[in-house]
Amino acid sequence: MGRHRFHGDPERFEVLAAFIAECDWPDVRHIADVAGGQGMLARVLSRRWGYAAEVIDPRGHTLRGIAGRAEPFAPAMAAYYDLIVGLHPDEATRAVAEAACVRRAILIPCCNFWSEAKLGQEALLQAIEAFYRERRVTWTRVVLPFKGPKNIALVSTPPG
Repeated sequence: MGRHRFHGDPERFEVLAAFIAECDWPDVRHIADVAGGQGMLARVLSRRWGYAAEVIDPRGHTLRGIAGRAEPFAPAMAAYYDLIVGLHPDEATRAVAEAACVRRAILIPCCNFWSEAKLGQEALLQAIEAFYRERRVTWTRVVLPFKGPKNIALVSTPPG
């Protein structure tokens, strides 16, 4: 990752991109990197794995050459993409979970932007899983091999 500065394990971008590629979803080409910051995940997905990845982040600080939309992610945007990815999406956590009702999604929540109640990591995951269950979204928990306690992904498929 060279000269770029990140909070958390910089290897998470490579790890998650490789996981997506290894899933071998033939229908996934266009990927939304929600709250993707500088766009390191989108960069790896595009350059190394050949996906059309785009950052959707209202801060609009993507690296040169990375496709991005400087706006908040809304669940209605999900229809354009084949896969919605929220790698520590902060305030966009609920929007990514809502998008999972219509598109395949990978959500790796980091902070509790889910409810007013103080939720630890396990309670946060359980709350999102309850949301999925109520909406008939299927999901699997996957522990990704990067450093830090917030490396649990909810890999989901919409109903139907």
